[in-house]
Amino acid sequence: MTEKYDAVDVIRTKRDRGTLSGEQIDWVIDAYTRGVVAEEQMSSLAMAVFLNGMTRDEITRWTTAMIKTGERLGFESLTRDGQQIPTSDKHSTGGVGDKITLPLAPLVAVFGVAVPQLSGRGLGHTGGTLDKLESIPGWQASLTNEQVMAQLSAVGAVICAAGPGLAPADKKLYALRDVTSTVDCIPLIASSIMSKKIAEGTGALVLDVKVGSGAFMKRLDDARDLARTMVDLGTDAGVNTVALLTDMSTPLGLTAGNALEVRESVEVLAGGGPADVVELTVALAVDMLAAAGRPVDAADVQAALPDGRAMDRWRAMIAAQGGNPDADLPWAVETQDVVADADGVLTRLDALDVGVAAWRLGAGRARKEDPVQAGAGIVMHAKPGDRVHAGQALLTLHTDTPASFDRALDALDGAWTIAPAGSEFTPAPLIIDRVV
Repeated sequence: MTEKYDAVDVIRTKRDRGTLSGEQIDWVIDAYTRGVVAEEQMSSLAMAVFLNGMTRDEITRWTTAMIKTGERLGFESLTRDGQQIPTSDKHSTGGVGDKITLPLAPLVAVFGVAVPQLSGRGLGHTGGTLDKLESIPGWQASLTNEQVMAQLSAVGAVICAAGPGLAPADKKLYALRDVTSTVDCIPLIASSIMSKKIAEGTGALVLDVKVGSGAFMKRLDDARDLARTMVDLGTDAGVNTVALLTDMSTPLGLTAGNALEVRESVEVLAGGGPADVVELTVALAVDMLAAAGRPVDAADVQAALPDGRAMDRWRAMIAAQGGNPDADLPWAVETQDVVADADGVLTRLDALDVGVAAWRLGAGRARKEDPVQAGAGIVMHAKPGDRVHAGQALLTLHTDTPASFDRALDALDGAWTIAPAGSEFTPAPLIIDRVV
């Protein structure tokens, strides 16, 4: 077979700050997926994109080309009483203590909008939704397309692993970016996320773009640029897309780990839980419902937590995937407290430091094939703004491998600031901006 283009020419165009044609992009993505474009050639092209960027048209075409390498799901046949059921999904760019998907999916389902939540596993300091749910005895992440449709029809929500048929070019390119230091690139991040979400076939999408020390995007301008790019990609593809920019300088909630975060999620579903987790869950639910054409007032959405409706959906969702919602969740074998070194007001608790410590305790993985510990992680006993006393436990570390305590403590060196009692403290807003 004679190839239409040559990889060297495509690389040279982007290396020299040129604009790739639509045909060049279609070819290089397809040829890379087929193995015609070598790994070292795609590495060079990814670095050229990293250094020189892409136009909006290039990013849109790149995303579309990745979608075309695999299957595209659709939920047009999802009906109830002869009416099509609208679908809405949410994607977070990743953070520490970010268990929002767990209470969010069943909460949205309460209001007649189906949630086909295809999720991933954690890598590095950011946790993975599937890792958290797999701490529930019996729960299965892998479902067939037929099982997904059946569960959406019966329960209204599913959280599961994406099948290998969705945007296979992205899976291959993501692994390459991870080992070539080209991960932190807005065109490549946006096309990676949106190729999978558009291929998934949801009608509406709400993006939770994190910004701060524990986020992928450390600077607000970069986070806003990423949000704008992804919203535009979704809109261009006919998906009703909005984005919230949310703070990730401090961990979300009071837990970072797997089973620890499931417990906290269940507290939220029971009408309790940390205020920040409840606030963000409700805000995202409101936007997901509005984007799907089923607007509901925030107070009415929140009322579905204490009155048991969201909990009923959670229990049905977990049971439908083989899990036991009443089972005892695993606890780590060993714990160790980390105490405050002064009296005063906790004014900072760094999300990245807490995330790295939880990762080192066994809650996360360095490589995608590494195992995780279900019970490992960190419980936080204070958040910024709280009064603390010297000797009080600020954090409790959980692990099955006590030899990891020292490395976790190294990560926490300098992770917090305690100001003198009476010091003024103004909390950062959790929801910073909204991009439509």
